[in-house]
Amino acid sequence: IMAGIIKVNQYQDFNGNTILTSDGSGNLTTQKINYPAFEAYVSSSQNLSDAAETKVQFDTERFDTNSMYDASTNYRWTPTVAGKYVVYTQLGCDSSGGAEITRADVMIYKNGSQYVRNRTNIATSTQIMCNAEATIDFDGSSDYVEIYGYIDVSSGTPFIRAGTIESRFGAYRIGS
Repeated sequence: IMAGIIKVNQYQDFNGNTILTSDGSGNLTTQKINYPAFEAYVSSSQNLSDAAETKVQFDTERFDTNSMYDASTNYRWTPTVAGKYVVYTQLGCDSSGGAEITRADVMIYKNGSQYVRNRTNIATSTQIMCNAEATIDFDGSSDYVEIYGYIDVSSGTPFIRAGTIESRFGAYRIGS
């Protein structure tokens, strides 16, 4: 049996772009194909107007690989690398005073227009999780994405629950 050993510390494609590197100790670094990426969450419960679309204020970043999420003014993500991205969100929808939620929607908006809407019609619940996901093309310069919520309650004030496992918004690049 014949065996061969090839020793390299970097693999490149035909255009000289690094695909894989080794530090010489067996630790590999691959191309960052899922970058840029971010995830943010709602740090304090946010009241919504009953039965009205309202932008959700994801005000705390868990991570933001390229500093492209605005967590203080517009609550939107503007990726500066063109490509296809998976955008996802989850809203913890709730109502004050134990009022019933009759409908809860989550919307992904691209450039100020609704891109995806997920509607949940409910009969007798005071809490519900709403989720939405989309694969979206971004131009890498001016395209942006933001999240809106809509909660219709029988009485009282609807709100978005806070916390990293309750209400979050994120995206990551999957290719060009």
